[in-house]
Amino acid sequence: MTSTANRSALLVTHTGRRHSTEHAASIANDLVRAGFEVRVVASEIGDLDLPPGVTPVFGPSAAEGVEIVFALGGDGTFLRAAELARPNKAPLLGINLGKVGFLAEAEISDIDQAVADVVRGAYTVDERLTLDVKAELDGELIAESWALNEVTVEKGQRAQMLELRVDVDGRPLSRYGCDGVVCATPTGSTAYAFSAGGPVVWPEVEALLLVPVAAHALFSKPLVTAPTSTFVITVDPYTSVATLCADGHRVFDLPPGAKVTVRRGAQPVRVVQLAPRPFTDRLVAKFDLPVLGWRGTKRR
Repeated sequence: MTSTANRSALLVTHTGRRHSTEHAASIANDLVRAGFEVRVVASEIGDLDLPPGVTPVFGPSAAEGVEIVFALGGDGTFLRAAELARPNKAPLLGINLGKVGFLAEAEISDIDQAVADVVRGAYTVDERLTLDVKAELDGELIAESWALNEVTVEKGQRAQMLELRVDVDGRPLSRYGCDGVVCATPTGSTAYAFSAGGPVVWPEVEALLLVPVAAHALFSKPLVTAPTSTFVITVDPYTSVATLCADGHRVFDLPPGAKVTVRRGAQPVRVVQLAPRPFTDRLVAKFDLPVLGWRGTKRR
């Protein structure tokens, strides 16, 4: 049995959903009863009916020193919680209260058992590869960020195609007239990169993905490269404006001529695993794959 002395947890939830706030209150009660210090992001605390003693926290240091961060919601909530967990090296546990929730470790039905496992210390922690990205114009830094799932360079005007040149490891690869390019991690291979036609990569694999989106080119296949590779995506000086987006919500404008550099992140995201589970099972469950086939198992 793990001692609860000086143990603490941060709760991040989707406050716009009533059942999310109810589950957050239930988890907070269970953790407080188990002797945890429970923290909640200050901007969310007014929407939650929480027990006495819960601590409101502010800013990027909200997860500093905590044993674990709970993300209660869908993948968007998980990615938002990752922003707080990553700089503080705090393990992140996702509990899916949304629809697919591919990043979550547990479902709604698992909440009580998940909290009990955390209290007992019955969990392990995996490190997930991330991306670091910076954008420059004429040698001047104009944007900098990171991503757990993906970094995208996309067209900024719906009616106009984007012209991009892609270099890999310092060598030119191809020029695309396209809607954009997705640079993804194995964790993000089941997100935007998957929708754009990229491969599913097991999260234990160390690799980077590059997936063109709706490219007008003879060669527009998705690429899987070494984790040490560097992608440089240059927005053609004579094309339209573009947009740089990290994990779907950190967005920056890219003027023509901008150069975007993407490489493996210096700091991973630490993700909680409650029990060993083959990634194949997660794929089948989340995508509802037809394991039996449309004819089932009966033979005539």
